[in-house]
Amino acid sequence: MNNFSRIAGFVWPYRWRVILSVFCAITISLLWAGNLSSTMPIVRVLFDNQNLHQFVTEDMAKTEANLEQRSRDIEKFRNDETKREELAKAQRDQSEESQHLAALDFVRKFILPWVPQDRFNTVALILGILVVATFLKGIFIYLQEVLVGGAVYRTIVDIRQECFNHAISLDYQTLSAEGEATLMSRMTNDVETMAAGIRSALVRFIREPLKAGGCILFAFYFNWRLTLMSILVVPLMAIAFHKFGRSLKRAAHGTLQSMTGIFKCLSETLDSMKVVIAFGGEKRHAHQLRVANRTYYKQSMKMIRLSALARPTTELMGTFAVLAAVLPGAYLVLRETDTVWGIQLAGGPIDSAELATLYALLAGTLDSIRKLSSVYSEMKRAGAASDRIFEILDTKTKVPEPESPRIAAPLANEIRFEDVSFSYAQRESDGTARPPALRNIDLTVKAGEVVAVIGENGSGKSTLLNLLPRFMDPDQGSVQLDGVDVRQLHTRDLRSQIGLVTQETLLFDDTLLENIRYGNPAATNEQIEAAAEQAHVNSFASQLPDGFNTAVGDKGQKLSGGQRQRVSLARAIVRDPSILILDEATSAIDSQSEQLIHRVLKQFVQGRTVFIITHVINDTFLDLVTRIVVLEQGRIAAMGTHEELVETSPTYQRLYHSSASTRAA
Repeated sequence: MNNFSRIAGFVWPYRWRVILSVFCAITISLLWAGNLSSTMPIVRVLFDNQNLHQFVTEDMAKTEANLEQRSRDIEKFRNDETKREELAKAQRDQSEESQHLAALDFVRKFILPWVPQDRFNTVALILGILVVATFLKGIFIYLQEVLVGGAVYRTIVDIRQECFNHAISLDYQTLSAEGEATLMSRMTNDVETMAAGIRSALVRFIREPLKAGGCILFAFYFNWRLTLMSILVVPLMAIAFHKFGRSLKRAAHGTLQSMTGIFKCLSETLDSMKVVIAFGGEKRHAHQLRVANRTYYKQSMKMIRLSALARPTTELMGTFAVLAAVLPGAYLVLRETDTVWGIQLAGGPIDSAELATLYALLAGTLDSIRKLSSVYSEMKRAGAASDRIFEILDTKTKVPEPESPRIAAPLANEIRFEDVSFSYAQRESDGTARPPALRNIDLTVKAGEVVAVIGENGSGKSTLLNLLPRFMDPDQGSVQLDGVDVRQLHTRDLRSQIGLVTQETLLFDDTLLENIRYGNPAATNEQIEAAAEQAHVNSFASQLPDGFNTAVGDKGQKLSGGQRQRVSLARAIVRDPSILILDEATSAIDSQSEQLIHRVLKQFVQGRTVFIITHVINDTFLDLVTRIVVLEQGRIAAMGTHEELVETSPTYQRLYHSSASTRAA
């Protein structure tokens, strides 16, 4: 119910479309019930050997005679205390006869003048009206579908956008834990599943009950007692729907979860195709997808079995509901009575035309109930999908914005890591806690320093520097800029001072110009070209077909690794940051590109605070570095200049000599 109200909040801006669609559904239901009610005049004309004028005249005379008899009975029973039940029955019968006479009088005055005397012409007229009514019903069905479709897909666009906006506002740790495949599955497959459910709810879940209600309303007019008997089955149907609903929702959750596994397999394989091909891993990944598909198949079959069982069960109970009215009705017609076992089921003996009409209306109700069983399955799938979607929207960031942010002035004095400890969240797969990534780090970096943070893989280098732009927050201690805790600064203002170049260079499927502009959306073309020249991008940009307006392809695949890294550096330069973080920025490029980047940095680091994260000590960059921080198992193992650490730190000596051996090889 909570999810329903939240979805309704997204639908609310398009409420007029929904309101108009409900009006269309009401019109459809009336036309549907009216078409079925035409059974009576057709049966009268075809099988009772009389036209409608004769039938109405005779029925009015019979009803007037009955009214006179009821009046006499009422007068006779009024003063007799022993005849209270008979008096009440006579009064009820009089009321029903009066209503029936008024309806007949309306038909005589306003409808019969348009009805031909000839029986064949009457049938032809009725059939013509049926064709026109069916045509009008088709128009209103079309209008309802279009109105609801527009409202649903606008709603889905809003939900997907809201989900995406919220996801990208979360902290990096939370997003990484969710995983790309999970997020993509929820924003695509789950959203489409929810769209199908919303559409069914606003089209058939409104239209079919209204059609059933219209049929029941008309059936009540013909014989409310027999109709009421058929409705007694409704509570049993509600119980069945409830039980099926819980099972369907559980099965739908499993199906959607298994679809996430398929997304994960496809994403991992396609993103790593070079490795897959190089190592001949095609069979392995094909097997993984086969397993994921098999899981999806099993979960989907649960849904299919439940849906397949729900429909015949619903139809069977609906058939019982029809029989509950038709069998007693057949008894009344064939025995020419109005009671069964002493229970009055009609105001008087009914004929075959009334029974046929009642059957047609109840059959129309059953048809709507049958269609509702499939709608119910779709809505339960949509409910499971909405649970997964709103889980994203309900996820809280672990890096909240401050309620009263302080002004983030450019760094002037120092950056301080004070008693910082950090642990990543435990793995959901096995529930095991992960060891601390950082332990009691104390580090002060003066403005303008170039600090190299080195250590083996897993020593906590990237984790430490990820705390600076608040990709995550420390569990203990604080990170301060000029004495101000970064948690007191607005993240946008804080990150505007920081430039980042990572080992895995991430470019977007856009032009070279726009990929550089990404670092500073307000930059002019002249500023971008200046940054590109400083980062030695011009040397290859001029050779591209459209220069800076050349699209670099998905993830920059049209460029080499060194070219992508220079574009990434130009993106950081155009930002003009006071703090620059180079996270293994040169570990995956050739020596020529490394030399070019070194020349760029030698000029660019002047007056900026720079962190160089690496596990390989490169002599090329030692002349840039003012200080080296050595991390080991999340702690600071040593700190000082290259010369000092070579003499005093065994960890640094091991890393440096290992790097020297690698370079020599």
